[in-house]
Parts: sequence; C-alpha cells; structure tokens
Amino acid sequence: MNAGMLHKFTALILIGLWPLQSMAANQHLVPLVTGTSGHADTLLGAASLGQFAFGLIAVVSLIFGLAWLLRRMKRIQGSVQGQLRILAGLPLGSRERIVLIQVGDEQILLGVAPGRVACLHVLQQPLEEKTTTSGAAGGVFRARLSEFMQRGSSK
Repeated sequence: MNAGMLHKFTALILIGLWPLQSMAANQHLVPLVTGTSGHADTLLGAASLGQFAFGLIAVVSLIFGLAWLLRRMKRIQGSVQGQLRILAGLPLGSRERIVLIQVGDEQILLGVAPGRVACLHVLQQPLEEKTTTSGAAGGVFRARLSEFMQRGSSK
C-alpha cells in the first residue's frame, strides 16, 4: 500500500469517527437540556449507537463500492489484452532483450532494457507464426531478425 492510499484510508477512518468525537464533546450538555440525567444517558447512548452504525455502514459500503469500481476498471483495461501478444523474445545480454509483439494486425520489434523500452522496427510484412517447439520458433525468429538487422544496416 503506497503513502497516498494510506493517507486516504486514514482520512476515511477519521471521517467515519468524527460524529463520535463530536458527541463525546457535547455529552455534558445533554443532561442540562433534558433535566433528568438517567433519561438523557439512554437517549445519548441510542443516538451515539445510531451514528456509529450509520458511520460503519457508510464506510463498509464505500469499501465495497471502491472494490466494484476497481474491478470494473480492470475489465476496461483488460479488453485490449486479446489484441496484444508477445510472439517471440531473444536475450541480448544479462538484462537486455529484443521482443516481437503482435498489436492487432501489426508486428513490432521492441528493445527492452531496465527502465527503457524502445521501438526498433515496425514490420511491413508480419512474420508467420509456426506451431512448432519454442526452440525451432526461436531459430526462425533469429534468422528473420538478423535478416531485418542486415537490411537496416545497409540503408
């Protein structure tokens, strides 16, 4: 949980407890207004219990509402996931990789390093997907990649 979320959560708790604090501060005024302290204590207990229950219900419903909203937002973000696929990857070093991704009908070659992703090339003709073992597919990918890299260096 990051600091911003912690501050918001603390604020929600304090807002939920605020009616209880104001009731405790004004508790000494109630017997003076009603005249009988026994009856006033009963009314104060019922009022404070009602406010506490209302605050608790409000906070719990807020938590469920936010959970529902987050689930809904994930569905919106996840709708693109079917159109995005990683087709192949090739490690270049200990932390660098070249990755071929499919975005809709386009294939894009990306360079991935810690803290940086760069578009290296957008393929004009998509590579064919082969349903073979990953080692053989990696060999085909390496061959096509070296082909594209040689074309790029000759320009």
